[in-house]
Amino acid sequence: MDAPTTTSSAGSDGSGGNSGDWGWFTPSRKPAEDQPRTQDRTQDRTQDRTQDRTQDRPSDERTPSRPVNPVRPVGTGADRRTPVEPGPASGPWPGDRPAGGPPATGPEEQHQRPDEAASAPHDVRPGLDPRFAVPETASPDAVLLRRTMAEIEPISDKVTSYFYALLFVQHPELRSLFPAAMDAQRDRLFKAVLTAARLVDDNDILTEFLSRLGRGHRKYGTQPEHYPAVGECLIGALTRYAVNTWSDEAEAAWVRAYTQFSQIMIDAAAEDELIAPAWWHAEVVGHELRTPDIAVVTVRPDQPYPFLAGQYASVETPWWPRVWRHYSFASAPRPDGLLSFHVKAVPAGWVSSALVHRARPGDVIRLGPPAGSMTVDHSSDSGLLCLGGGTGIAPIKALVEDVADYGRHRTVEVFYGARSDHDLYDIDTMMRLARKHSWLAVRPVVSDGTTNGLSGQLPDAVRQYGPWNAFDAYLSGPPGMIRSGVDALMGIGIPSHRIRHDSIEELAAAAE
Repeated sequence: MDAPTTTSSAGSDGSGGNSGDWGWFTPSRKPAEDQPRTQDRTQDRTQDRTQDRTQDRPSDERTPSRPVNPVRPVGTGADRRTPVEPGPASGPWPGDRPAGGPPATGPEEQHQRPDEAASAPHDVRPGLDPRFAVPETASPDAVLLRRTMAEIEPISDKVTSYFYALLFVQHPELRSLFPAAMDAQRDRLFKAVLTAARLVDDNDILTEFLSRLGRGHRKYGTQPEHYPAVGECLIGALTRYAVNTWSDEAEAAWVRAYTQFSQIMIDAAAEDELIAPAWWHAEVVGHELRTPDIAVVTVRPDQPYPFLAGQYASVETPWWPRVWRHYSFASAPRPDGLLSFHVKAVPAGWVSSALVHRARPGDVIRLGPPAGSMTVDHSSDSGLLCLGGGTGIAPIKALVEDVADYGRHRTVEVFYGARSDHDLYDIDTMMRLARKHSWLAVRPVVSDGTTNGLSGQLPDAVRQYGPWNAFDAYLSGPPGMIRSGVDALMGIGIPSHRIRHDSIEELAAAAE
């Protein structure tokens, strides 16, 4: 991945924040009673508009008492190149992983220091949830962040609703950056922040995760000056709901972390602005219904679109502005520059239903930048074991084409799973490839009904063959298939670092 210049000006050493430069995200230390009365009125309006609409606020909830001062971004795009004055060294932020990389939560140790568990106030012990367990090597800031997250996780819906209420009331100009309906979007930004906070001590994964987010957020119209508003509202939501773990020290840790997170994203976006557009327009030039709910959609981008086989793109349709969903490329890069996607319409799926049932040649969609690392390592001689379920056969087909195009033939074994023979909508294409290339074997697997192929679940079918110890594994399909497939492959001896698949969270988003 790119290595953007990270210019955080506050460290993650656990200091309370009273002895130095806080950087560009600066909370107010002014006592609540000294704040202007206009701020109280704004707070009242915000509380009235929160989405949870609770009639009687429980005694353990509180309104933020230390509002956050406006944030000064360090730069506004590609023209910013000189870093701000650095403060103490700080740790970075990862979260949602690139496809095919380590799990979305990063390398989470399961060890907790007994003294930390005992000292957590009011029996809030992160170790009760493995996601928030405190590693023995955790920095003081990481300990404080995880304690906050462990407390708010059971009430994350309330915290998220309050966060967006604050954001849209105090910064109404940002509402246009979000889709009209927030049902799918609502949790994503907040979860990304929490994921990054959980990985604050893992600099490499954090930087990779946030850099990808920063580049991807360009398509939403995100600017450096938007990050302070999000940070202020994040602190406001945590202040209200983390009643047991919140303190001056916790606030200082979150300010340092968010400053670092946003700086990585701003830098990555600025670097990307020099070499790539924020999005591509793409005209639909082909639309083929393979089944009543599956279409192969082919588009022509308005300018060259660089990607690798196995990657995916975020897609926005003209019928649902600002609603983006992820779809894998169904072929390796082609000389004519055309791109193909396999899309299945799902109930209440805004983008998928529009692409399957509404899109026609001549329509123009938008594409975000390519993402994902479920790609072929052409320096290896290992065979490829590929499991594709449903429309998950699309990136598997792209990987097969990529091996063929590269000219270094390796053994490729494809297991193509579906509920019925009728659902094997791309089996003819896959079998043609198998007849053309002697190094490729394709085995259809059907879970329900009679079939000319293999019967049963996809992971069970894979166990019947092998051994697979000399293969790299690639999985693509519904989240449930990915989980069971990973378990099966590890159970037959394939180590986790040789198993590649799309992010489970991205797969869930693509199904909407």
